[in-house]
Amino acid sequence: MPAFVRVSLMIAAMLFLPLRAGTAGDFPRIALDATTRERCLLVLRMGLHGEDFWPAMHAAEGLTLGGHGREVIEFLTPKAPHETDDQKRCGLAREIARAGDRSTIRVMQDILAGENSYGHTHAAESLFKVFEIGDGPAMRRAFDQTGNMKLKLMATGALARRGDTAALQSLRELLATDSPVDRSIAAWVLGQIGDRSDIERLTTQMARCPDASTRASFEHALAIIGDEAGLRALERNLSSSDEAIRTYAATFAGDAHAVGTTARLKAMLEDPFTDARIRAAQSLLVLAGPHIVPFETKADVAFQELNAKSCWFHPRVAMFPGHVTEGRPAIRRKMALRHFRGGGGSRPPLCHHGLGRRAACN
Repeated sequence: MPAFVRVSLMIAAMLFLPLRAGTAGDFPRIALDATTRERCLLVLRMGLHGEDFWPAMHAAEGLTLGGHGREVIEFLTPKAPHETDDQKRCGLAREIARAGDRSTIRVMQDILAGENSYGHTHAAESLFKVFEIGDGPAMRRAFDQTGNMKLKLMATGALARRGDTAALQSLRELLATDSPVDRSIAAWVLGQIGDRSDIERLTTQMARCPDASTRASFEHALAIIGDEAGLRALERNLSSSDEAIRTYAATFAGDAHAVGTTARLKAMLEDPFTDARIRAAQSLLVLAGPHIVPFETKADVAFQELNAKSCWFHPRVAMFPGHVTEGRPAIRRKMALRHFRGGGGSRPPLCHHGLGRRAACN
């Protein structure tokens, strides 16, 4: 009886690695303890289920950025068909799209292209926020028109974000518009898509701001693109007595990677203003980065004799020369019957030798 070479093959499966988009790994992260993380999620879930529509959409954004997009889709999708207000339809479609169901892009596109102008600005803004321009022509018409400056600014930002250099230059020029409200919007958009070359023009135009609210828009834009003075101003604005300024500062603390604001953001989880609590929770989750759940396995080892006549080679089996049958090595394989947390037991072999696909053993 021929002697067999017994080989023990330890199989280690790495199912996934945490991936970081873009250059996210270059930014500092905060350590968020379990209690604070749960408090953030509670604030956001309460906001999502609250009666105020736009804070609920902001809470949906926070949950998505915190890694709970599926929860957002499951909650908002049934609501969308029953909403008749075009502006709110844009809000629902935007947050469902942000959470991962891009089929709702069409809703925003159709509203932007429609004859009723009531939802046009919200549609352009929502498409900008989810990095889309719709079918293109409707956004281009919004960019070309001059009757609605906010609509023009949103369309300009959407096109610039998709690589239209002429639109980006137009946005920079619109930063000098006479209207303080329009300048604030232009600064906000430029903060989202601009770069450090915009620090000087933002600083120059900020000198024209007539009030603290308008100035805050410039300060936050500067913070996002990396200006130290802007970052210090954002930190101060988190303690503003003006709830709108305080809320916007909390919103953009995450975008600015302002890890120095952590203590203040934690305190704002108890802010009396709902939207301020929501935005603080969002930025804390953003600053902490994704919550990595450890992968756990339990392996029970079993030996199985392989038939050398019908299963003489497989890329997953380690073999060494030894006594052979009909010129082919006889081997043994050490199989790991893997138990996955949450998976409910082991994976049965797909072929009669436990090697995988049946065709591979023929």
